[in-house]
This record gives sequence, C-alpha cells and structure tokens, in this order.
Amino acid sequence: MTASNPSAEQYDVAILGSGMAGGMLGAVLARNGVKVLLLDAGTHPRFAVGESTIPYTSGMTRLIADRYNVPELKPLSSHKGISSQVSRYCGQKQNFGFVYHEEGKLQDPGKINQLVVPSAIRTETHLFRQDIDSYLFNVAVKYGAHPRLATRIADVEIDPEKGALLRTERGEEFRASYVVDGSGFRSPLAEKFELRETPTRARTHSRTLFTHMIGVTPFDKAPAARKHDQPNPWHHGTLHHVFDGGWLWVIPFDNHPESINPLCSVGLTLDPRVFPKDETPGQQEFDAFLGRFPEIAWQFRNAKAVRPWVSTGRLQYSAKQVVGERFCLTSHAAGFIDALYSRGLTNTLELVNALGWRLIAASRDGDWSQERFNYLETLQQGLFDFHDDLVYSSFVGFRDYELWNAVNRTWMLGTMLGNVMLEDAYYRYTRTGDEDILLELENSKRPGSPLPVSDGFNRMGVLAREVCESVESGSVTPTAAAARILEHVRQADFIAPSFRFGERDTRCFNMSPAKMATNAVWCRREAPPEIGPRMINASKGLVRMRLRG
Repeated sequence: MTASNPSAEQYDVAILGSGMAGGMLGAVLARNGVKVLLLDAGTHPRFAVGESTIPYTSGMTRLIADRYNVPELKPLSSHKGISSQVSRYCGQKQNFGFVYHEEGKLQDPGKINQLVVPSAIRTETHLFRQDIDSYLFNVAVKYGAHPRLATRIADVEIDPEKGALLRTERGEEFRASYVVDGSGFRSPLAEKFELRETPTRARTHSRTLFTHMIGVTPFDKAPAARKHDQPNPWHHGTLHHVFDGGWLWVIPFDNHPESINPLCSVGLTLDPRVFPKDETPGQQEFDAFLGRFPEIAWQFRNAKAVRPWVSTGRLQYSAKQVVGERFCLTSHAAGFIDALYSRGLTNTLELVNALGWRLIAASRDGDWSQERFNYLETLQQGLFDFHDDLVYSSFVGFRDYELWNAVNRTWMLGTMLGNVMLEDAYYRYTRTGDEDILLELENSKRPGSPLPVSDGFNRMGVLAREVCESVESGSVTPTAAAARILEHVRQADFIAPSFRFGERDTRCFNMSPAKMATNAVWCRREAPPEIGPRMINASKGLVRMRLRG
C-alpha cells in the first residue's frame, strides 16, 4: 500500500512497544539525534515477567551504554548499580540453580546443578520489570523521544520509497521513515503482512502459568536441601525446580538487605503434551501440581499470590520474515521460545545493539534500504533457533537426570563463553574506541549460533539436539545420549580441561578468580590460536571490572 497522508507528523523511526526493547532502543536513537515516536497500547508502570539477567545481558548493557553514549543505561549492567541508582525493588542473582525432582520420590541430593555467575562483583539481577521498563521509557523521553502511551495501532501502510503511515484506533496518523515493531505476539506488522510462521518451526512445546507471590520460603531451609553441596545458597539466585515435563522458576526480589520488595516471581512451565491445559483456574492447577511434588510444595506452604495467575496456551511462535522494506520485527514481536535460561532479554539487547547504529546511520544519510538491515534477519532467526535447540534438548533431558545433567553442561558453557567473547570485545573497544571491533563481533557470529567461539562449540549444541531427538524417537537411551554429549565436552577445544566439564560429577561450578587465572594460563599455552587471545583479553577485562567494583 501507499502511505498517502502528507500532513501526518513525520518521524525518522516509529517504535511500537515501550518495554525493555522499545525503551532502550528509543533512548539510544533519541540520544543520537534520531527523531523517535515511541508508541504503546498500554501505560507505565505495568506488570511484566522476564526478570532474570545473565552475564551476557549485563555485558551487552555496558557495551550499549558506552557505544551509544547513554550513561543512564550503565547502572542497569549490575545489581549494585540498579539497587543504588534505579530501584530497590529488584533482587540479586549470584547463581543459576537447578534442583531435579521425580514424582513420588524423595529428592536425591546428588541431583542438583548450579552455576555461580563469573563476575561476582557485578552480581546479576532479578529485575522488578515495572520499575525497569518505566525507567527506560523515561530515559528515552528525556532524550527527546515522543511518547504516545495508551495508543493502539490499528493499521500500517508502507511505501518502500517514502516510509510508513501508522493509524491509531482513534484515527490519528503518524508518518515514519522506518518502523520497529517490538510489541509482542499480536504484532501489528506480523498481522498486517501475514509474517507468522504457521505452524511454528519451534521444536519446544511449553505453556506457563505465573504470578507474583509473598511468603515464599527460601528453599535452602527445606529439609530436602540440607544435604545439597552447591557452592552458593539457592535463594541468592534464580532457582529452577526441574522434573519430567517441565520446570518451575523462583525469582525472589527480597533476597538482599537493601531490598524493600517482599515479592517473589513464580512460574510453572509445562509441556502441554504431558500436562494438557484445561479450564482449571491457575491457583488450583498450581496447588494440584504441588500435591504431586511435596518437597517443592514445602517452599510454598506459606505463600500467597498477590495478583491473578496468568495462564497461557503454547508459548512458541515464530516469524517467517522479520525484516522487510522499511520495517523490522524485534524481540517478542519476532518470536518466542521459553523463559528457560533467561535468554529473552539477551536476545533483545543483541537486537538493540545491532539495529541502533544502522538506524542512526540511515537517519543521517537517508538510506533506509532493506539491504542495510538484512543482517537483523540472520541474527534474529539464528537466535531463535539457537535458543529452541537448547530448550528443546533440556525438556527432553528433564525425563532423566543423567541426560539433563549432560545437557546442562552445554548451557553452562554457552553462558560462560558467550560472556567471555563479549567481554573481550568490550575490553578492546573501551581501550581503543575502535568501532571496527564491534563490527568484527557481528561478523564473526556463525550461522546457527550467536556466539563466535569455535566450530567445536557450535557443534556441541547441534549434537545435543540431535541426540535428544534420538531419545525422543526411542532409538537412543538417555544414558547413551548423556555419554555422547559428555564425551564431546571432554574433547572440547574451547575450555580448559582442568575444569572437568565433561565429567559427570561436575554438577556445580563456581567461576572464581583462581579458575579464571587457570583458564588464562591454558589459553596462553594450549588453547587453539583463534580462541586463546580472546579469552586472555576477556579475563583481563573481567579482572579489571572486579577491581573497579
């Protein structure tokens, strides 16, 4: 269609959705002279889930803050910064914890996994999203983004030569040279141009019910937890109770002395093929689940939901195309897998970083051609498939602890090494100010993997998915599948063998300064030449951040 109303107010970029993606992108663009329209059907503050950060998320936040000269973003890169400068309603996250349960059995204390986050001085955060989203929205407005809350887009017309005409439900019209849609599943652009992939290509099948609660007891006090040997208290991080057919998250906001928030985010995520959805109310379904797992129920014996439960159908959806003439779908407008591993925020920031400089350049030189933005298609589709492989493998792994224990290593390594690669680029960029370093980071990402580590690393994720497919089909036993994954990790060229990630009993791992030093020595002496220097520089950057606090 043709955008034919020349009297509508003109913007460089219109952003649909003012959550974390829209707010941060709006701040980045407005700070750099782009005329931005920031639209949202809702208002702030508002309830949202997606609260748990990972080191890569925080690293990308630091990079975006420096690259685009938005200092207000920097506090969001650490729990200390958030607590002191943004909100005391957020929790701390020192670890990722996993406790494995079998229905009808006592919890086996040997069936646990934990990763203590490598940058302990920059402890990760449980984000109280209504505060964080509002903060980002207000930063965008501070730098000049034009806000329009409670404004729902009813139609979009796009002319490849002139840009987009957006019409609201109230009949208002706005013109923009480019449209970024970060609005979610009911994306106006996905609906307008029939971009949804039906059925979705996602292998993962899950649904969820979630709420905020008060009175959730730290699991460390549970009788079942007294024999656990994890290096960090469960309540100091994000706790995942995992079982055949799903997982349950516990994300406390009150787990440090500075917090003034008594709430805890709780969500039960289930494979609908194992736990079919019916008309049972959320609280009743949650209570029935706890009746099947009494050692999980112990943690909730005094808990009470403070808001209605949200109960979804299948979570997974995807888009067959996310970049077109004069538009890009980002974040949850493009697709969604599952909250497991907290990659949603990471993927969001990847897109903000890669899209930001392209939109700034286009606003200056007038080149809004699709070719300039095609990288975003490859990036987003690759991130979707990477996360899908990981979560699909995990759900299959939940059937048997030995397989889950092996699959969990692939996630641990991805989380650690992804952070290492990013810190390497950030360390070199802050020393030199050379934008080519960040472009090199973009260009070094391989198809199917968002992490430029090595071919052996990329193969690990594919192998895990393939053997889990064989387990699901019945052609391979979980025990045999676990052995294949662990053997691949034992032969890895991307991590120091002394860490013993390929050993069955390396269930928990604390990336301490001593272990960082050990890895640096291995990188210097034994690692493949394309890996060693990057990890050494990343270790220097991590140590420097520790010293700065």
